[in-house]
Amino acid sequence: MTSVQDPVSHLRENPYEIAKDQLRLVARAFSIDENLVQVLSKCKKAVVVAIPVTMDDGRIEVFEGYRVTHNVARGPSKGGIRYHPDVTLDEVRALSMWMTWKCALANIPFGGAKGGVVVDPKALSRRELERMTRRFTSEIINEIGPEKDIPAPDVGTDARVMAWIFDTYSMNKGHSVLGVVTGKPLAIGGSLGREEATARGALYVLRGAARKKELSLNGATIAIQGFGNVGLHLARLVAQDGAKVVALSDSAGGIHNANGIDVAAAIAHKQDSGTLGGLPDTDPISNDDLLLLDVDVLAPCALEQVINESNASRIKARIVVEGANGPVTPTADEILEQNGVLILPDILANAGGVVVSYFEWVQGLQEYFWKEAEVNAKLNDIMTRAFAETWSISEQRSIPLRQAAYVCAVGRVAEATTIRGLYP
Repeated sequence: MTSVQDPVSHLRENPYEIAKDQLRLVARAFSIDENLVQVLSKCKKAVVVAIPVTMDDGRIEVFEGYRVTHNVARGPSKGGIRYHPDVTLDEVRALSMWMTWKCALANIPFGGAKGGVVVDPKALSRRELERMTRRFTSEIINEIGPEKDIPAPDVGTDARVMAWIFDTYSMNKGHSVLGVVTGKPLAIGGSLGREEATARGALYVLRGAARKKELSLNGATIAIQGFGNVGLHLARLVAQDGAKVVALSDSAGGIHNANGIDVAAAIAHKQDSGTLGGLPDTDPISNDDLLLLDVDVLAPCALEQVINESNASRIKARIVVEGANGPVTPTADEILEQNGVLILPDILANAGGVVVSYFEWVQGLQEYFWKEAEVNAKLNDIMTRAFAETWSISEQRSIPLRQAAYVCAVGRVAEATTIRGLYP
């Protein structure tokens, strides 16, 4: 029996400390009661589990998994599960806190949660991945549920993984529980529009920002780092709006064409070869160099802290759309703001996924499912409203959009916490 070694994290700064500092900054600036800050800066619950898995060759490996709930003042907690070799408990804590603010900003009745397993899913066979997922579900089965905590896909997980979680939970309960996870396949209670929801939500926010900045997306240049669920669909959607996608990247590196990349061809090439590299009519580019391209819009849609104090001063984009969670460090935030770069913060820009997860949860509880056009229209309403509220606060108080988003979100959670009071 072997235990997986702790990885060397890609994170430059502790994300949980960043998340708490962001909360304290808003609290100090807008006189939020210190007692409330004490409550909101802590996670309600953090569970660490060992996940023993029989590998295909007969070995047993023990992986480490986490499920963290930050806050449930506004409803059951909600948040993805990520499979990645660099996952840490503090990263999951930070992500759960950001989920609380994201749900509050979108004004949907959830608190924040997150989960993770320290594993490289690409290194496992399908059967190993399934066995690990089902054992992880069994280890956290008392922590999740449709009225308690609802997982969803995140980095390294997908609809197939959600199906295994759904089935494992339902088999233990003795009946199908559609609301236990979101991001499920359509055949077992998933929602139309869920797969591209995060990217579509980012598009709606970007459209609003472009109008405010008097920038036409038709002909605008955009570079997208990350070609997973968010980056892939965002590339496809902005191309449909007429934007010129000049650079794309995945974990192995990127491709660049100043005259524009054929996004449909890039998607097909990625599906066929497993990588973006080698796409005809493109030149190779590193993930680091992609961030520094002279473009109208930069969308970091991969992992955290890719824009930091070492490269922030060289960012040339007019607008940064945070498709990933926490891709810009606080120090980089200040540099970008000073340089006039408009940042569309993660708790706003990538909230589309949790919004349509909310729709899927509602549909599952009702066992009545909506048409895709209805899902997209409702998503547009919520994202457009959230952007308008955030922009209004930013203008009224002369503060950056990130701070404005936190003012709105933290205010709503603080109000709910105050109204409910403390028990006992």
